[in-house]
Order: sequence, then structure tokens, then C-alpha cells
Amino acid sequence: MKRSRINEIMAAADEMVRRYGFVLPPFAAWTPDQFRARRDAAARVIEGRCGWDITDYGQGRFDEMGLFLFTLRNGQLADLQRGGGMCYAEKLLISRQDQLSPMHTHVIKAEDIINRGGATLVIELYGSDDQGRFAEDKGGMVHCDGIATPYGPGQKLKLAPGESVTLMPGDWHAFWGEGGDVLIGEVSTVNDDLTDNIFREPIGRFAEIEEDVAPTHLLVSDYETWLK
Repeated sequence: MKRSRINEIMAAADEMVRRYGFVLPPFAAWTPDQFRARRDAAARVIEGRCGWDITDYGQGRFDEMGLFLFTLRNGQLADLQRGGGMCYAEKLLISRQDQLSPMHTHVIKAEDIINRGGATLVIELYGSDDQGRFAEDKGGMVHCDGIATPYGPGQKLKLAPGESVTLMPGDWHAFWGEGGDVLIGEVSTVNDDLTDNIFREPIGRFAEIEEDVAPTHLLVSDYETWLK
């Protein structure tokens, strides 16, 4: 993805987030130079990979397959493993109309996916086999706003604004906006986007960046190189 395109997506996403009554944290507004100057104080933000995240899954067609994310807070795997401390994470996402987030599951993370506003969020579901692999012929059970809801293989849940679903490890899911763009909330256990996204197809989690202009704000995938 071109950096200029990423900058445009950031600006549009910030406007949509504000339109639905949310405001991103102060570090969202930092320039790369401001982030460098504060990187020691912001170690928790950097280590938790909090911040801007825009991906086309390495496929080069963001409008068809892509996702905007902003990680607001993220705990530590060590806390989760010992069963105490900051064991949670929170994100805001934007799924555009008919923009696919491809089929995947998680090994560790359980997550609530919440339609925070906009159009309808469609979530396509499949179950796992005994080894946790994608099973084309299996369904499962999720909870929609706390209500036990069985699903068959390939069933599509449709969440209106305010509705949510809880997905557990092994619930394979893909999602997109129907009838317009959707602002999505995600509340989960500790989030590890480097290792805990298991895709059905062999695709990448992060975009490859073409630096045609300077970044307005850093992506979480920039931290390793830009904040050395």
C-alpha cells in the first residue's frame, strides 16, 4: 500500500470514529517525530503494539480485502499466563461495505465483536476439527449479546448497531460491512497480531508499504524500524 493512501485512510477513519461519539487517545495524534521523542515514556504503547493498524493482508486490494484497526489498549501475555493483571485488550475497527476480512481464527484470543454504529456487520462462521483446523462441515456455538446461539457451517450472523457476538478460539470467522461501512468494537483477551492470527489461506497479516510520502502517524508495524 502507498503511504499516501494509508494517510488518507487514517484521516477518514478518525472522522468516522468521531461521528459515532468516540475519540482516539492522545498518542493517536503524534507525528513520527513526536513518537520518537516520547518513545521511552510510551514503552507500554509500543510493546503492546497499540495504535494505528491498516492492512490489505498483503494482497494489494484494500477496498476488496482489508481492514482498519486502532488498538486502544493491550495487556501482557505474561499476565494472561499467570492468570492475573492486565489480561485484556480493546480495539476499534472499520469494516467498509463489502470489504472482506478473510477467514481466520485465534489460538489464544477470545473476543467480543460489537457493532458500534453504521450499517450491518456480517460474520461468516465455521467450526474446527479436533486439531483446531478449519472444518468446512462443522458448526459450533457462539453467544450473541450473552445468548447461546448455535451456528451451522458457513452460517452468516448479521449484527445491527448495538449487537455483539463472543467468539472463542476455534471459531473460524470472516466479516464485512453490508449496506455501508461499520464501526466495530473489539474487547478481547490479550492480543498478539504477530502470532495469533491463523488464516485459512496463506496470506499476510500486515501490508507492505510503499513510501511515496511521509507518514502522518506511525502504524504499529512501523514501530520496529521507525523507533529504533
